[in-house]
Amino acid sequence: MIFISADEIAGTLGYAACIEVMRTAMARLSSGETKQMLRQILPLEEGRMFGIMGGTLGPGGPFGSKLVSVTPHRAEGGPPSHQGAVVIFDPVSGAPLCQLEAGMITAIRTASASAMATDVLARKDARCLAILGTGEQAWHHACALPEVRPFDEIRIWGRSLERAEVLAGKIRQRTGIGCVAMADVAGAVAGADVICTVTGAAEPILTAGMVNPGAHVNVVGSSFDGPREIDDALVAAARFFADSRASVLAQGAELRHAIASGAVTEAHLLGEIGEVVLGKAPGRTGPQDITIYKSLGHIVQDIASGYHVYQMIQNEGGQ
Repeated sequence: MIFISADEIAGTLGYAACIEVMRTAMARLSSGETKQMLRQILPLEEGRMFGIMGGTLGPGGPFGSKLVSVTPHRAEGGPPSHQGAVVIFDPVSGAPLCQLEAGMITAIRTASASAMATDVLARKDARCLAILGTGEQAWHHACALPEVRPFDEIRIWGRSLERAEVLAGKIRQRTGIGCVAMADVAGAVAGADVICTVTGAAEPILTAGMVNPGAHVNVVGSSFDGPREIDDALVAAARFFADSRASVLAQGAELRHAIASGAVTEAHLLGEIGEVVLGKAPGRTGPQDITIYKSLGHIVQDIASGYHVYQMIQNEGGQ
């Protein structure tokens, strides 16, 4: 078994390649090829969590598990919010192949999955991207989403305008796209074609009245049943898709709250993103549709991206 560090992952797992890995992985999930357990979350003190996930990419494919600690309210400049390990096993021998640093895998595959969902659901003429949040996922989403749409404007909002301005400068330098920091959410999303919520918000920061018809929204920040980034009215107004139906019905806070309030029923969940990829569920039906992709993160994403990194490293080493 080899250990693959965060730096090795960052140097090997490009966004464009990972987007296609996510497209294949989520299609396999929705076709029933994969097997996985629902994520188990153990609450810790001060809002921290310990998560356990396990699964397989299907017959003849690799299998593995992810152990991760999550610190939603980390100190600025401190360690990443997600830390842990992804362990992948050989499908033939059953032996462990590699242990990968989980934080970087999570960061890149989450943003790449959002980019894939954006490619599937957003309008083809989308040009303005709004990102709500200033943490590591904001950065990775700003790097990944331009792989699927030719954005000419990126807007960043965060509770700290100073941090938003610093991030906007980094994004301009990395992407060459005009990027500005915004002082309020409403201004950041006004007229935006694609919106990504990647915050630690406990209560909704994005409401239905802020979102223009035709927009696509990636709802990413809340990873368990509790904190919500968008309100019930926005859930109800949109065509709503999940990374995993079972996971989102069990732990997707925004949809669960909207169901509990009576704003929608379970039928409002129109399908998994993999079903849209496969043509089994219609995604966007017209230019005025608001579409939502709810991302909780999924073990098949970790296994698929981790195995891709392992294979790349083995091939480069001539093994």
